[in-house]
Amino acid sequence: MHPKFPSESLTILTDLVLPSETNPLNNLFGGELLARMDRAASIAARRHSRRIVVTASVNHVAFNRSIALGSVVTIEAKVSRSFNTSMEIFIDVWIEDRESGVRAKANEAIYSFVAVDEQGRPVSVPPVIPETELEKERYDAALRRKQLSLVLAGKMKPAEATELKALFF
Repeated sequence: MHPKFPSESLTILTDLVLPSETNPLNNLFGGELLARMDRAASIAARRHSRRIVVTASVNHVAFNRSIALGSVVTIEAKVSRSFNTSMEIFIDVWIEDRESGVRAKANEAIYSFVAVDEQGRPVSVPPVIPETELEKERYDAALRRKQLSLVLAGKMKPAEATELKALFF
């Protein structure tokens, strides 16, 4: 299986925040943003694996900034690392100033997807070769995040989490 670059999975979704998608404060519902991020991450995972993909987990979401009614929202998703059958997708959410056009980061998230066959059984995915410094940082951190998730789920003994242990010793 040929390795792929994160840029090959890059997915960019741009949309407008409409009144039906906002809360009483006229800000985008968090659940609406989660759904948009899930769609973008799903496309990125499918581009990387060229298989059917399913959401395995939402590992991290930061709602750092509210997104107002009428805002232009851009969601950028790409595979940060792949494992045997799973992929970590890092998502950046940007909002665009209506007057200046300047973009500011509003939120970020990390989702995990698993590639499956037509019967829903996990299948192998290509490895990732990070290129940029940011991609390399996210790639390295992905293994620590995976080990932490496995330890918390009871699927890995803490003593076996070598990447996590390296942070503390």
